[in-house]
Amino acid sequence: MQEETTLKKVVNAFQIPFKEKMAYGLGDVGNNLLFDMGQIYLLKFYTDTLGLPAAVAGLVFLITKIWDGLADITVGTWIDNRRNIGARGKFRPFMLYGALPLALITIVSFTTPDFSLTGRTIWAYLTYMAFGTIYSIFNIPYGSMIPAMTQNSVERSELASFRWAGANTGLLITTVAFMPIVTAFDSMKTGYIVAASVFAFLGLLLQLTCYANIKERYVIKEPVKVKGSIISNYKSLFRNAPLLVLSLVNLLTFSAFNVKLAVQVYYCQYTLHDISIVPYLGFFSIGCVFIGIAMVPYFVKRIGKKSTYILGSAIWAIADIMAYVFANNSISFIAFACLAFFGTAFINTLNWALVSDAVEYGEWKTGNRGEGLVYSFFTFSRKLSQALAGFVPGLVLAVVGYVPNAVQSVTALKGIKGLMFIYPGIMAVATIVVMSVFYKLSDTRYNEIVGELNERKRIKSI
Repeated sequence: MQEETTLKKVVNAFQIPFKEKMAYGLGDVGNNLLFDMGQIYLLKFYTDTLGLPAAVAGLVFLITKIWDGLADITVGTWIDNRRNIGARGKFRPFMLYGALPLALITIVSFTTPDFSLTGRTIWAYLTYMAFGTIYSIFNIPYGSMIPAMTQNSVERSELASFRWAGANTGLLITTVAFMPIVTAFDSMKTGYIVAASVFAFLGLLLQLTCYANIKERYVIKEPVKVKGSIISNYKSLFRNAPLLVLSLVNLLTFSAFNVKLAVQVYYCQYTLHDISIVPYLGFFSIGCVFIGIAMVPYFVKRIGKKSTYILGSAIWAIADIMAYVFANNSISFIAFACLAFFGTAFINTLNWALVSDAVEYGEWKTGNRGEGLVYSFFTFSRKLSQALAGFVPGLVLAVVGYVPNAVQSVTALKGIKGLMFIYPGIMAVATIVVMSVFYKLSDTRYNEIVGELNERKRIKSI
């Protein structure tokens, strides 16, 4: 018992150097410089520049994101079953070799070939599916790193905060700087290529900086041989209750978050008649996200991760419901967006800490750790949410009669407004219900599970 207590103290006392935390956060700055271009602007690029019908463009997102989710699980399985792990580690080699291809395919995704409508549609499918596959090869090991970097619950929350700060820095830069680069050129086709190239180059540099400065400390060098092989590993995921709940609420919240990002350009252009406010919207709303990120560790220490998660969902829901009624001009729209994004910071920051906790829960429950498989299963739910985030707006815009670069009908404007506020508000309320009722892994229970796992390992080593 004394040895177990000592081991817990050692684990809980360990602190990751600030430089390494910063490097980990910079990785998601790079990721999101590449990813957010597609999530925010690619739907509009497809409808207004590539010339795809809105419903077709939405279907591209739906199918390619489902493909991406399957790619995530495949990459996660690949990682967990690697043998003879070298000096670079279990996860980092994927980051090293995936960074450059990811930058190149990002640029290709924003090209406009001189094809027929059918040819351009096929082009959109192929390029965005390739982007998603290569993104999985980089992002799954990157996200799986947190359990390998530390077992300290507070340190994990801090790493998650640095990651989400990095993600939102990338989102801020993309929101503020991408469209000004595009519109600086007379040809939108040229503008998109130049902007994508600039962002891809910066993203590549930041991803390589992350790779060079993070360390793997808690890695099982050989895959644990579980009877029943890979099939048993997949079955074990469905015994991981915290992971299943997190995957469900991410399907709700991340689809809502990405719908807001995709639709805000339409809302500013056609409802507020001022697309020039998009950079200001990004600057102030993402600025409020950083305030939320900074407050997450405080609330986690005071009320725990679960309650902090629910609090963020409540703030988000109230902000969007109020915005639907009162956001009638640019200033009020930005003000309510700031409040909503402040709430999302609590949710999106804690996702990465909670899924890391689910790794230990799964190991405790089933004997199979599988960081890559757990993380890829979680990101599969996020890819499904991204599929909804692209498909739902495309479908709704088609149904309400959206016409690119024209004055919109009353029905179309109502559809855009509903997508901007009602859909996210409902998803936030649903998240509160699901987390309150079904998520049972408290911080206290997590610490008990880590103690039991360490004791098992100590006994096994005797």
